[in-house]
Amino acid sequence: MARTLSFLLLLLGLCGNSVSGGPPSSTNTSGDLNYELPTANYETQGSYKPGSIGILFRMVRIFLHMVQPNDFPEDILAKVIQKSFEPSINFDKVLNYEIGIVIYALLGLLFVILMPVVGYFFCMCRCCNRCGGKMHQRQKENGPFQRKCFAISLLVICIIMSFGIFCGFVANHSVRTRIKRTRILANSNFKDLRTLLNQTPEQIQFILAQYNTTKDKAFSDLNSIHSLLGGGIHERLRPNVTPVLDEIKSMVTVIKETKKALESTKSSLQNLRDTSAQLSSNLTNVKTSIQRSLRDPTCSVHPASETCNSIRTSLSQLDSNLDVNQLPPVDTELDNVNNVLRTDLGGLVQKGYQAFNDIPERVQHQTKNIVADVKGVLNSIGPRVNRVTQQIPIESTLSKFAVYINKTESHIHRNLHSLEEYDSYWWLGGLIICFLLTLIVTFYYLGLLCGVCGYDRDATPTRRGCVSHTGGVFLMVGVGLSFLFCWLLMIIVIVTFVIGTNVEKLICEPYASTKFFQVLDTPYLFNDNWQYYLSGIIFNKSDIRLTFGQVYSDCKNNRGVYATLHLENRFNISKHLNINEHTENINHEFENLNINLNIVLLDKAGRANLQNFAVCGIDRINYATYLSQTGKHPAKVNLLSFAYDLETKANHLPPGTLRQSLKREAEIIKMIHRQQVVPMEQSLGTLRDSIKTLQPISNGLVDRIARILTSLDSAQDFVTNNIASVINDEIRKYVRTIVGHFEQYLLWVDFSVREKMVSCKPVATALDSAVNVLLCGYVISPLNLFWFGIGKATVFSLPALIFAVKLAKYYRRMDSEDVYDDVETIPMKNMENGNNGYHKDHLYGIHNPVMTSPLPR
Repeated sequence: MARTLSFLLLLLGLCGNSVSGGPPSSTNTSGDLNYELPTANYETQGSYKPGSIGILFRMVRIFLHMVQPNDFPEDILAKVIQKSFEPSINFDKVLNYEIGIVIYALLGLLFVILMPVVGYFFCMCRCCNRCGGKMHQRQKENGPFQRKCFAISLLVICIIMSFGIFCGFVANHSVRTRIKRTRILANSNFKDLRTLLNQTPEQIQFILAQYNTTKDKAFSDLNSIHSLLGGGIHERLRPNVTPVLDEIKSMVTVIKETKKALESTKSSLQNLRDTSAQLSSNLTNVKTSIQRSLRDPTCSVHPASETCNSIRTSLSQLDSNLDVNQLPPVDTELDNVNNVLRTDLGGLVQKGYQAFNDIPERVQHQTKNIVADVKGVLNSIGPRVNRVTQQIPIESTLSKFAVYINKTESHIHRNLHSLEEYDSYWWLGGLIICFLLTLIVTFYYLGLLCGVCGYDRDATPTRRGCVSHTGGVFLMVGVGLSFLFCWLLMIIVIVTFVIGTNVEKLICEPYASTKFFQVLDTPYLFNDNWQYYLSGIIFNKSDIRLTFGQVYSDCKNNRGVYATLHLENRFNISKHLNINEHTENINHEFENLNINLNIVLLDKAGRANLQNFAVCGIDRINYATYLSQTGKHPAKVNLLSFAYDLETKANHLPPGTLRQSLKREAEIIKMIHRQQVVPMEQSLGTLRDSIKTLQPISNGLVDRIARILTSLDSAQDFVTNNIASVINDEIRKYVRTIVGHFEQYLLWVDFSVREKMVSCKPVATALDSAVNVLLCGYVISPLNLFWFGIGKATVFSLPALIFAVKLAKYYRRMDSEDVYDDVETIPMKNMENGNNGYHKDHLYGIHNPVMTSPLPR
């Protein structure tokens, strides 16, 4: 135990020179870098699980709590350590705390004193035929009942003693098997400590290696400045610039569509003018020809006259239905649009797009020198981090610590042989003790077995069988062994009880509840000038609050030694890894960054082009007249229907010249329909579609272009007036991204050194192994179970020998017995039936007793 505590203190002192750090900080900083310091897997378990025997240990602890229910005496123990204990004042407190143990120990001493004395006098008394030594048994009415009660009581007591002996055997075996595991436990702890030593340089190398990862990420962002910084500027301007350029680009399409529609309108108008005049002329000629044919004499004869009159009446429908002269020409508008298209507005818009989309490339071109300078600054951070780690004398300290571990391991292994040898002696002694008690109980069991099985109710006391007599002898042998050995066993019980109980209550329980560390953390405990002992030996400043309990708890939670021991008071890593210093250097380099972006969305020619299109005149076209005329049919009547009707009417006329003439005119009308009316209908449809295309374009054209120009002016003003602030904002954001990588790295280094590096969990585990596992689990718990079981068996041996003595007389063969007048012997069967075969008035004394050979007493 002492070597374990000194081992812990030495580790604390050594680690005071070996690590550095600052207050714990989170690694969840901005950025996509994810660092994770490699951790070791330790194989030693600090907790102790006794297994199925644990229920027996808990039973003993319940008994100990009944014996010693007082709280842990922190103040008394602290005064003992401080050597300020005043017996006259504090002895009562110690006695009050130990009163339960003292009472039980005194009772045990009383047992030790009285047992051999009583045994001596009992033996002498028996030799003098006293105390039941005379081999004569008086016959009583309740004799059978007493015999049964004595037998049952002795059996119950023997069972209780057997359970105690079983506990003793189990505890003795448990100590032996667990002591054998001590070597494995020690090797496991030393292996974990060496893992800690070997892992620490690897952790340092890993921390340094992560700087290259951080630098590579920063270099990647610097090489991608066109997309990060330039892209950021581009995205900030996009909502103001892109919609305007898209509108102007769509206006280029509108202008082209307008030209196409005007050209189609002009062509359709020209075709309609030509075909309309020809259609009117052809229809007039057809009408004249039909009228001439109707002058035929056949039309004057009934019923042909009615058909001729009907045809003559319908001739008024053969006429053109269009007045193309009402449709104004669009030549002026088309010329204006052509003049607008002489300027390549689409190319000008494309230049605006190009100037806007070239922002990332221009940013990259203008920042080449700055990027190179920043890379130089970032390259300088790595050597500085390396120098900080080199300032920590960890290698030399770890080598000293490794030497101490080797010496300690050698010392422990040398002593393990002695421990195993002593364990063999203890195991052999415990085995002898258990066997002695087992021998006593065995004689009792044999006595009960032989006595119960060999007892004959019809036999008189002088005529009992050999088996029954042997059972009585076995009982008396058990009594004799009890008098011989139980007082010696009680001495062992008292010694182990006092030692085991005090160690359990003063070390094991307070260690498990950490109250033990509260005593060690008492101010000015080990040194009258030091308030906190650990801070005094590590920093030579006793006012720093550094306690054993806090150190143990932090080590138990796998915390780094730096944060555990508050080593910032010796070596402040935050000062050496000054984040602000590094970030200021990076910010200083970016202060010289000057990005000049001159963006013209649309020049004066483009603006004039839009304005000329707004006054091209398409908004002044009489679209209603066009739609009205294009909605008409080229002729007043459907010529095809008229021709078929004419043929039908001609067929009603008598054969002759008139009929043939009218049919010929019908064919001419059909031909006019095919060659003139159908093309005119197509031209009218084309014209109507062109007009429908132009009409929505012309509606609000001036206002629309005015809005576009207003938006253009607004966007241009925003770009011109705000480009500098946008660039500065994006530069700050970009710098925060670059700096954030190194802030994250440096904060992670700070956190790792403080919280993770040189985790002292193996030290806490080693202390747990020494105290909680080895001392309390392997030694004290089995020791307490041993004295509990042996003590129970020893204490119950006292009532057992009493009942054994009482019971033996019912099984052993007597030298004499009671004699009566009417019979030589009184049948035992009658006695057991309750009337004893006689009346008490018939008993007059013992006459002529039957003597037998002497028997063992």
